[in-house]
Amino acid sequence: MERSEAVTEVVLGVSGGIAAYKACELLRLFTESGHRVRVVPTASALKFVGAPTWAALSGQPVSTEVWDAVHEVPHVRLGQRADLVVVAPATADVLAKAATGQADDLLTNTLLTARCPVMYVPAMHTEMWEHPATVENVATLRRRGAVVIEPAVGRLTGVDTGKGRLPDPAEIFAMARRVLARPDQQPDLVGRHVVVTAGGTREPIDPVRFIGNRSSGKQGYAFARAAVARGARVTIVSANVALPAPAGADIVRVGTTEELRQATLKAAEEADAVVMAAAPCDFRPEHYEAEKIKKRDGADAPTLRLVANPDIAAELGARKRPGQVLVAFAAETAAEPVALENAREKLLRKRADLIVVNEVGVDRTFGADTNAAIVLGPEIEPIRIGERSKEELADAVLDLVSGRLCHTPGAG
Repeated sequence: MERSEAVTEVVLGVSGGIAAYKACELLRLFTESGHRVRVVPTASALKFVGAPTWAALSGQPVSTEVWDAVHEVPHVRLGQRADLVVVAPATADVLAKAATGQADDLLTNTLLTARCPVMYVPAMHTEMWEHPATVENVATLRRRGAVVIEPAVGRLTGVDTGKGRLPDPAEIFAMARRVLARPDQQPDLVGRHVVVTAGGTREPIDPVRFIGNRSSGKQGYAFARAAVARGARVTIVSANVALPAPAGADIVRVGTTEELRQATLKAAEEADAVVMAAAPCDFRPEHYEAEKIKKRDGADAPTLRLVANPDIAAELGARKRPGQVLVAFAAETAAEPVALENAREKLLRKRADLIVVNEVGVDRTFGADTNAAIVLGPEIEPIRIGERSKEELADAVLDLVSGRLCHTPGAG
């Protein structure tokens, strides 16, 4: 069981944005997972969702003032007792107050006294998010160890669309669980850009058929969540994945191996680490039929000639900058001695820093919520990671990535 399932004290700060109503769903996810949640809204937040709603959903008293229940010293005790503080939505005003150490209500007092992980989930108009003041405030909070999640892109208030939308509450909750899984660790990837590939590519045969594989993208998305929770700027190159977008990650959607190649090479140009968790097709049809191939009675089935796709990881390895970390993957169906031999050969050929070896099959790894792996590196003995959630496996691999980055200046 991950630590997040045992945590009982969560402070949910809610500031005065239109997205405050989405925090009700986030609160439900916390309470249904066994956490005891104290909602601390700002006075502006109560103009969007009233105190009775927060009290009823949390089963805890709700106040915006330090003067309520003074004998319990709430402006100090809430932060001291919390295992996690999440501010969602976090407006530009609250980010500014937190960055400058202001304490004019119960929420900002709690932020100053909290010594647990603090996670901000901003939501505002694009112009406010991109304003130099907000950019500087976010950088300050991250530098101090807070996790600030990048907003999503989508419909904002009125007819406006852009970056500034609150991510899906389920994804915010998933991110909070990753932060809680490492309660005593500072975000060690702040200032780093991590590129993650995920999913399986599809090579079209004709307008209705393709060659593909069973990859669900769950492991790649788990890497994205784990990296965001550790403070990284994350770009995920996503191939045919039917999963909610990880909160805080920028997504580039692709279909074929060539599209995956082009998007990954571009993103990797300024990346500190590249995690190749996608399953690109090794082969594609030599010819694409513009019309659907017809099945005709009495006729032989058509012959499909395949050609090799480019090796994206090997190309990344050849282009790798000094200090950049490349993590390759080896999906194997062979028994372990042969699988490790194959993986070592791939590690050297692709010039990767690490290679993650896992056993795959119809009923193993693909689509599952858990995974097991062996990690190899040029200078390390095999590291065995036993069966665990894909998020926990991602954190174990990112520990190794972080260790390799620790002596390299950040790119952010």
